Amino acid sequence: MQVSGRQIIDAFEAWAPPGLAYKWDNVGLQVGTLDKPVKKVMITLDVLETVAEEAAEANVDLIIAHHPLLFKSLKQIDTMTPKGRTITKLIENGITVYAAHTNLDITRGGVSDILSERLGIRETTVLVPSEQDELIKLAVYVPDDYTEKVRVAIGNQGAGHIGDYSHCSFRVKGEGTFKPLDGTQPFIGSKGELARVEEDRLETIIPKSKLSRVLAAIETAHPYEEPAYDLYPLKNKGEEIGVGRIGELQESMTLRELGELVKERYQVPSLRIVGNLDEEVKRVAVLGGSGEDYIDQAYQQRADVFITGDLSFHEAQDAWQMGLKLIDPGHHVEKFMKQSVQSFLQQKFDKFSAPEVIISETNTEPFQFM
Repeated sequence: MQVSGRQIIDAFEAWAPPGLAYKWDNVGLQVGTLDKPVKKVMITLDVLETVAEEAAEANVDLIIAHHPLLFKSLKQIDTMTPKGRTITKLIENGITVYAAHTNLDITRGGVSDILSERLGIRETTVLVPSEQDELIKLAVYVPDDYTEKVRVAIGNQGAGHIGDYSHCSFRVKGEGTFKPLDGTQPFIGSKGELARVEEDRLETIIPKSKLSRVLAAIETAHPYEEPAYDLYPLKNKGEEIGVGRIGELQESMTLRELGELVKERYQVPSLRIVGNLDEEVKRVAVLGGSGEDYIDQAYQQRADVFITGDLSFHEAQDAWQMGLKLIDPGHHVEKFMKQSVQSFLQQKFDKFSAPEVIISETNTEPFQFM
């Protein structure tokens, strides 16, 4: 059975909920509709005119991009401009565009973690915390024949995530009673008669950021017209949320050696570096994209070096005077999100319904290196 764009994005958003995105960001549907079958998905960092042409030639139905095509409000769509031509090409070929930006930067396993892992940075924590996700305990009552279906459905939407474990839950058997009244269409029992059903009380925990998706999964997977569930606020601390990561290299190395490692692991021909190349570094902060606004946070968290893109002269000078070393590999290193999103989607659907997921081969790096 062929999946729809909405099913694909529902699965993706269980990993990178749009609620994690910063308020100024524009994530989600950009062009087209998610309510159509999807045979082929293309993953890209940017949606440029050349990317739209590549997608059209490859018969792509859905593009998932990191950088939003539509970031600022449009006053008009001039089809003679590059962006206007891009939008026209997409619409003419029925290509839907969806963007996951700061939510993909922030989420566990997202851009910040991808870039940290490529350098072997260990025991990372959030560099710039924005909030701490509240935890909620869910208890849902399910007829025992449907417990497994509900358990898997809510786990796939992010319920039951504890540390490095997913789909954690607990269940207790009992008897549920209810009397269907006029106007109901009961799955079990008859109108006006008390029904007694063997049910499981299925318990798990949910981050507040994923609550609406988990409740929607219950509505879909549960056989009853009116699923019964309880929600309890917890004092347990939820996961810290925010951009960037900070941790330690396995072994100290000089700034020069780290620069060479960054060039190799991030596949860039050159870098900009601030600091004494012969001094040793071990504690490293990483933030994909433009991170100069977070130099103070990297310094306050005792980073020896901060790796981020798009550094400007005066901010780099300030870091230099503080004694904070910098490595700027450019903005385009976020390209590694493409392989991670592709891998994630390929694992989410069975071989009979899975769309083909390809990676854009169009170069969207505007800079050349000499």
